[in-house]
Amino acid sequence: MFFDPKKTKDEIVVWIREFFQKTGPSCNAIVGVSGGKDSSVVAALCSEALGRARVIGILMPKGHQEDINMAHKLISILGIKSYTVNIEDCYKGLMCHLENELPEITESTRINLQPRLRMATLYAASQSLNGRVANTCNLSEDWVGYSTRYGDSVGDFSPLANITVGEVLALGKELKLPDDIVNKVPVDGLCGQTDEEKLGFSYKMLDEYIRTGVCEDTALKEKIDRLHETNKFKLELMPCFPYKP
Repeated sequence: MFFDPKKTKDEIVVWIREFFQKTGPSCNAIVGVSGGKDSSVVAALCSEALGRARVIGILMPKGHQEDINMAHKLISILGIKSYTVNIEDCYKGLMCHLENELPEITESTRINLQPRLRMATLYAASQSLNGRVANTCNLSEDWVGYSTRYGDSVGDFSPLANITVGEVLALGKELKLPDDIVNKVPVDGLCGQTDEEKLGFSYKMLDEYIRTGVCEDTALKEKIDRLHETNKFKLELMPCFPYKP
């Protein structure tokens, strides 16, 4: 399926402007900047839509982050204001209390607490900096539930929610972001694996399946379908009891 990066980029820029005009004409875009392609593309789109003075990058390492130089590079290229909030002490403190009180702590708890603390940090920054929090997830990740509920899965506006990984790469090139940022191997920084290693299939194959409905590998097709159905709830509003007085 043909993807026009310039047309899509221009449309997203207009969409961001309209969102802010409706929800806060003087508000800033708050972007959690990791140095990866998604947050970099979102920051660049917001900068074009609102002007760099209204985009604020929040860097949130947990202790030492080996590739944080990529986040600093993106901040420098865009010329946006940024703040660094290290979540290490907060994470250790909360984990200590959890370990003392709960009978068991699962590995999923340890992993997913990090993006949830980062999202809390983004909203704290947003309330203090007159902001709106940008969600930086893309369609491919959301399709198979590769996000943390009430962590990186949320935000106030989501420029890439309907854009696949391959299309995000094309947008990055259209925005003239450096190749080492756009083509940086995607990792979540949580489990020690690349995204594709953890998922068990490539984003290229997933993107093709999403856009065409074709996947020749039956086993992988079944796995993707299962992940999609199992994780749909992450993108839906919380179910509410339909009480009628």
